[in-house]
Parts: sequence; C-alpha cells; structure tokens
Amino acid sequence: MHKLLEKIFDWLYPLLRKIGLGDTLASYISLIFDIILLCFIAYFIYVVFRLTLVTIMAIVAKKTKTNFDDLLVSNQTAKYIAHLIPFLFIYKSVPIILEDYVYWESIFGKMVGIYIIILSLWIIRSVLKAFRDYLKDQPRFSDKPIDSYVQVIMIVLWIFGIGVIISKIFDITTNTLLASLGALSAIIILVFRDTILGFVASVQVSLNDMVRIGDWITFDKYGADGDVIEINLATVKVRNFDNTTTTIPTYSLISDSFRNWRGMLDSDGRRIKRHLLIKAKSIRFLTEDELQNLKKIQLISQYIDVRQEEINKYNKTYNVDKSLSINGRNMTNFGLFRKYITQYLEHYPGLNKNMILLCRQLQPTAHGIPLEIYTFSKDQRFEQYEYIMADIFDHIIASIVYFDLEIFELPTESNSVVN
Repeated sequence: MHKLLEKIFDWLYPLLRKIGLGDTLASYISLIFDIILLCFIAYFIYVVFRLTLVTIMAIVAKKTKTNFDDLLVSNQTAKYIAHLIPFLFIYKSVPIILEDYVYWESIFGKMVGIYIIILSLWIIRSVLKAFRDYLKDQPRFSDKPIDSYVQVIMIVLWIFGIGVIISKIFDITTNTLLASLGALSAIIILVFRDTILGFVASVQVSLNDMVRIGDWITFDKYGADGDVIEINLATVKVRNFDNTTTTIPTYSLISDSFRNWRGMLDSDGRRIKRHLLIKAKSIRFLTEDELQNLKKIQLISQYIDVRQEEINKYNKTYNVDKSLSINGRNMTNFGLFRKYITQYLEHYPGLNKNMILLCRQLQPTAHGIPLEIYTFSKDQRFEQYEYIMADIFDHIIASIVYFDLEIFELPTESNSVVN
C-alpha cells in the first residue's frame, strides 16, 4: 500500500526538477498538485463505494426475509461506511504528501485520525440502533429495556474513543492515560452517577422482570398513571391515560414503591371492590307479610322458602315466643338484601364466576354499615370495567328500596326541608 501511494504522489516532484524548476518551487507545485489529486481520488472512492454499498445493501434488504438489513439501510450504515473508506485512504496518504512538512503532517494526521475514530463510533452506533430496533420487533425482547443496554455500550465506546483521541492529540501512551483516568475516577463517578445508577437499575428491572414496555404502572410520587413506552439508561417514559407523558428516573423503579398492573391484565378478571353505606336505623327484622311480598323477587323466592322453613322449625323446636320479633331466629331486610345481591352477581354475565364473588358487611362506621361488593369482571379493559361496575351499582341502588333500606347521605338543604 505504501509503495503504491508513493507511485501516485511522488512522481511530479522529480519531473519538475528535471525540467529545471527550483527545489522550493517544485516542492510547492508538487504539494498543491498532490493535495488536489488526493481530494479528487478520495471523492471518487467515496462516490464509488457509496453507490456500490448502498445499492448492494438495498438489493440484499429486498431479497432477504429478515428486516435487520432493512434497519441497517434506514439507519444509513452504508453511507457512513462509504464516508470512512476515503478518509482511511487520506490518513495513509498524508504522511507521504507532507513528508517534508513534519509540523503540518502531524496536525493533519491527527485531525484525520480523530475524524476516523468519530466516524467509526458513528458506524457502530448505527449498527447498534439497527440491532436495537430489530430486537424490539421480536416478541421475546419487545418488553425488555434494550435502549439501556445500547446506551451503556455506546458510553463505554465513547469513553474509549475519547481516550484514544486524547492520546493522539497530546501523544500520551495508553498506560499513562489509564493511570490519569484512575486518578480522576472519583470525579468520573460523580459526573456519571445517574448513568451508573440507571444502568444498575435497568439490569435489575430486566432480571427481576419488574417492568416491561407496555406495562400499565401507577407511580404516585411522580404522578404517573399509564403505559410504559420507553425504558432507557436514565429515564422511564410513561404515557398517561390523558395522553400526557411522565418521565421517571430509572433508578426510582428499585428505590421507590410503584404499582404494576400487569398481573391484573394477565389474570382472568379485574377486581371490583366498592361499598355503599347503609343507614343502621333502617335495618330491622322482617314480618311474615313482608316476606310474602319479597317472595315475588324471583332471585330469592326459593331461598326465602327454604330459609323460612328452617327458621320456623327451629323456633317450634325451642318453643320460641314470637310475640316479640327479637326472640328466636328471624330474617332481616339487610341480610336478605345481601343474599339478593349475591344471587344477582351470580347471574350477572359480565363477572368471572371462577374467582371470588361475594357481598359482605364491613365494620360499622359513624356514617352507617358498609355493604361491600367484592368480585371480578371478565373484561379488564378500562371502559368495559367501568361500565360493568356502574351497571351493577345502578341496580343495587335502585333495588335497595324494595327491602326498605336507606343509603347514607350527608344532610342537605332539600333533605332538611322534607324532613
């Protein structure tokens, strides 16, 4: 290679000397000619390789089934490689052209060398970006923080590249440079603290499968409530349900508490857990006439018959005095209403009957007796879930009057006037 370059650039100077030109004039003319020739050859190499590489890569991308080569084309990898080749030619040619100009040869040689290093890093970056996009399209890796790993690799490569550039500029050996970096390690750690913490967090998040891209998470500390759209080295982006975007530090995923709804979405149902407050004074025993009237409600008609027979048998066995309702065993409007709601939930088509389904009474409060519905909807989608829950409670609120029960409400001006 060296001999070929000498033949290309070292022939004009001897020719000019033979025809009688002075040493200085011949040297300058030869230098100018060699620089023009170098630029022309470098540009020719660039055009040839750009057309060749881009065309070949485009043809290969069309004929192969994998889309990795398509991503290489879209990330302009061939274009960057086409830029690199002529600069390698220039880098090899500069020492020959500027052989008699040591100072300028050193400056231009370093400049071209630095550009080659940066261009090489840019090529690696484009390949890594294509590889990242390729993995994101694969179902196995679509929910993994690929961006974080690519960023870490690029940071390491940039540190290495900057080290080589510094050693080239100041003519420092690699050992001396590494020793200097060791002395500055505390400062480096301080500067890259967030990056280091983010990398550690990304690895732990990935290994422990804490968060995937596409997961619905709720992070009250940062006001995030939506789907994870990106996980990179420093931040996690969450698209909230109001279409705003919240940026969360990656390290906070392992240092703070957040809620991941993936388990619910992967399960067979979404939990409905809501209660109504029933006025305590509206709860009472039911009379025979009231029970006969409530038998018209089809869902509990058979239950009332069976239950009434059991109660009558018990009261008769123990000679219970029924002149007072409190004696013996009795049915209450609240208990019968809970049974009715349970039966209603059992027959409701939007609930998963293979999961917990109950209507229960909670600890009494100053505002009444909480009647809680605890069940799971079949459909986990937000719109359908809200519809199912509202439909159930619409029915409960409307049917409560049939059992002569009252829902607790704070006193209002209209209530006080009526009362």
